[in-house]
Amino acid sequence: MSEDVMTITPLGSGQEVGRSCHLLTFRGTTLLLDCGIHPGYDGMAGLPFFDRVDPESVDVVLITHFHLDHAASLPYFTERTGFRGRVFMTHPTKAVMRLLLGDYLRLMSVKRGSGGELNPEDVLYTEAELQSCVDKIELIDYHQTIDLNLPSGLKFHALNAGHVLGAAMFFIEIGGRSVLYTGDYSMEEDRHLMAAELPKYHASPDVLMVEATYGVQVHATRAEREARFTGTIERIVTGGGRCLIPVFALGRAQELLLILDEYWREHPHLHSVPIYYASKMASRALRVFQTYANMMNGRIRSQMDLGNPFSFSHIRNLKSIDVNSFDDRGPSVVFASPGMLQSGVSRQLFDRWATDPKNGVLIAGYAVEHTLAKEIMSQPKEVVTMEGRRQPLNALVDYVSFSAHVDFVQNRDFITSVNPRNIILVHGAKEEMGRLKGALIMNYAKLPENKRPTIAMPPNEVDVKLIFTRRRSAKVMGKLAEAPAAVDDDDDDDDANRTKNRTAREPREGDPVRGILVTQQNSSKIVAPEDLSTYTPLRAGSVSSRLHVPFVGKVQTLRMFLSEMFRGIEESRNDDVGRRGVGGDDDDGDEGIVTFSLHGGQVNVVAGGTPGAVTVEWDCSSVGDVIADSVVALIMHAQSSAASIRLTSQPCGHRGKKRR
Repeated sequence: MSEDVMTITPLGSGQEVGRSCHLLTFRGTTLLLDCGIHPGYDGMAGLPFFDRVDPESVDVVLITHFHLDHAASLPYFTERTGFRGRVFMTHPTKAVMRLLLGDYLRLMSVKRGSGGELNPEDVLYTEAELQSCVDKIELIDYHQTIDLNLPSGLKFHALNAGHVLGAAMFFIEIGGRSVLYTGDYSMEEDRHLMAAELPKYHASPDVLMVEATYGVQVHATRAEREARFTGTIERIVTGGGRCLIPVFALGRAQELLLILDEYWREHPHLHSVPIYYASKMASRALRVFQTYANMMNGRIRSQMDLGNPFSFSHIRNLKSIDVNSFDDRGPSVVFASPGMLQSGVSRQLFDRWATDPKNGVLIAGYAVEHTLAKEIMSQPKEVVTMEGRRQPLNALVDYVSFSAHVDFVQNRDFITSVNPRNIILVHGAKEEMGRLKGALIMNYAKLPENKRPTIAMPPNEVDVKLIFTRRRSAKVMGKLAEAPAAVDDDDDDDDANRTKNRTAREPREGDPVRGILVTQQNSSKIVAPEDLSTYTPLRAGSVSSRLHVPFVGKVQTLRMFLSEMFRGIEESRNDDVGRRGVGGDDDDGDEGIVTFSLHGGQVNVVAGGTPGAVTVEWDCSSVGDVIADSVVALIMHAQSSAASIRLTSQPCGHRGKKRR
């Protein structure tokens, strides 16, 4: 019994959060799932471990959503390596990714210009290369199946993942096996997005690659988190302070803006406190969200009928902000990117406000290791500015999770519902991932050992090899799938009687099936010849052959030899054609054109039609070819045997003539 090995290798986000990128190889096909950077590192150091893969061997790249840690290294991979495959993502992901990566390039150039540590060789791609990458992207809708017609039978479709606008899970069918890759997903409907959907109408996947971001942590209820978020901001600004909320320009920012604008609208005493959305992409970002409002939840879609839900009453967009001249003498709230405080406006404002105890920094999303956002959550006494000088951290630092990742309960319930045979944990710190693995093992301990899924949490560059037995099965389709006819027990071999005695019955195990087996992309089916064009791209046809065999004997000689070899020969004669012997001589004993039909007409032997030759005609088949070969050999033998010579010999004509 043959076996196939599926190899899955994290090139990023293996026992870490950041630079999500996973290599999947099976049955000669290679996929790359996500292609991000690590926010905690700059330049080449933030890339996935691409040296572990031959880019030319990658057939497909699937991008789940537009966040930098899932998509930002894609232009490097498509433009600066030998990759020649195809790239797929949803419509909103492509639109937002173009904006985010353009902003990412701008931030990198600002960092270089400000004397940062980024070397010129660490510029991963140019604006032109980014546009060239975007031009290569192919789009996929939710529930649309893409079939690439590869030998492995690769097919995949996208499912709504929640998380951010356009985020997708990918259900992949390859080599007769299935893989569900969640990317980042959320099972909680928020103010503008629907929750992730379960993969319906599918059997349990063979492999589930699922995020482990929060391990065994359990989120507070959404109402509690919103109350804490708005209450912390109100406490800072009513105390005369300034509140910095570092966010990525698109994604969670829009959710937080909806929450805060509503809160300000309901609390008139806060109307004098300005809220700023400091992003060069602010207006373009909101246009993208308006464009794809039909992909959001019912709340947003219903509001779109009345107006623009992203037209805020108490939030001002700042396309550009000069931190040095920004008037921050009074209380204010500023949303600024990037979310990890590694550079840009959010970092500049943090450096300026960190020393004042009236001010506050509110981290509203997941903070990645090796970033300033993660560092300040432990409340250090001092921090280092972008210029490299140390200064005290006196401002309030608080953390409220709106990162739209599943917590332990949601993740466990999703995994249980999907019921995979193998689980691979990705996108999580080693400690959190280990706790989640342990909890899942305990959860499955009540099942019989042969029904428990395998659970792996590979670090970067470590292969997970899954061995699958190659499936040998075929679907019976069309007329053959109908209930077969049963034959009443009798000893009559007459075909007419057997047909008459057939009655329909339910199919039973062991019933013979006769049809054409068609295998395409690891999927096999058995169909009747007349159903070929309906269920396959094939058409039924036949090939006829005709062979002229030299023969100088008489028809009676041919008849004798054929009769001795074959039974049931049918003979027909065409007397209207001029009577001419097969040997080419005029002879009153010749019989015209005679056709001998063998084996039910599968092979016909025609004598008398062509002078000096016999024509053998047959429909090409395993049986017809064998019979035709034997007939040709018989004809050649008939001309040289002693019997043939006796039959064709004539008395010498000169003995009966008188001499003159």
